[in-house]
Amino acid sequence: MLHFVIDLALRAGALLRAGLSSERRIEAKGRANLVTDIDQASEALIVGALKQRFPDHTLIAEEGSGHEGPSDYVWLIDPLDGTMNYLHGNPTFSVSLAVLYQGRLQIGVVYDPCRDELFAAERRKGAYCNGRLLRVSQVDALYDALLTTGFPYDRFTQPDNNLREHNHMLLKAQEIRRPGSAALDLCYVAAGRTDAHWELGLSPWDVAAGALLIEEAGGMITDWQGQPWHPAEERMVASNGKIHAELIQELAAARAAG
Repeated sequence: MLHFVIDLALRAGALLRAGLSSERRIEAKGRANLVTDIDQASEALIVGALKQRFPDHTLIAEEGSGHEGPSDYVWLIDPLDGTMNYLHGNPTFSVSLAVLYQGRLQIGVVYDPCRDELFAAERRKGAYCNGRLLRVSQVDALYDALLTTGFPYDRFTQPDNNLREHNHMLLKAQEIRRPGSAALDLCYVAAGRTDAHWELGLSPWDVAAGALLIEEAGGMITDWQGQPWHPAEERMVASNGKIHAELIQELAAARAAG
């Protein structure tokens, strides 16, 4: 199944890459939450292939073309993570596919078509980028850490929008980035390119694949209170494990001071 998932991500990524310079049809789900015809085309490719290959599997896709099935297998599909970047020609976006069996993550694949980087993990078999084994970083203090984060779509009207946490962390960490694709943010933690990522307002398809990559690369995933994380949980802290407790502590301090 892993080989099939990889091939599917590569095919969807090629479609995204080919359409990058074309004019797009855009629909607004919110001020910062957009869907385009390329999101829909990528999802149609993925869902169509899955319905043909695994007709009894449950498919949960961001743009709503999923499928309820009787199987223990559930797919979480993000056909284009980083739509805003894509629309602006910013080459930070991805395809993210995750497979759960009886509620537990089994396979995670994230493909970055602009850098041609394929991140893949299978439970108990490690995490890889283009065939190279991934391990999280060894940074052991928040003071020395490079972090990433993101902001919810409703941040314009919702006061619980990660701004106070971001501003607090900006003075605690070495630096913070906001690339705009949560799936890739998690892959970079798994690869040791960054040391941790935190976010709220997440959907399962955004981060399920990346979460498995981090676990298989030796990292840690929890909610904001340090409790076990599940794809249905919309708040995530993902790290190399070494700075996890400190990051949880500082998030709590930011909220308490808010």
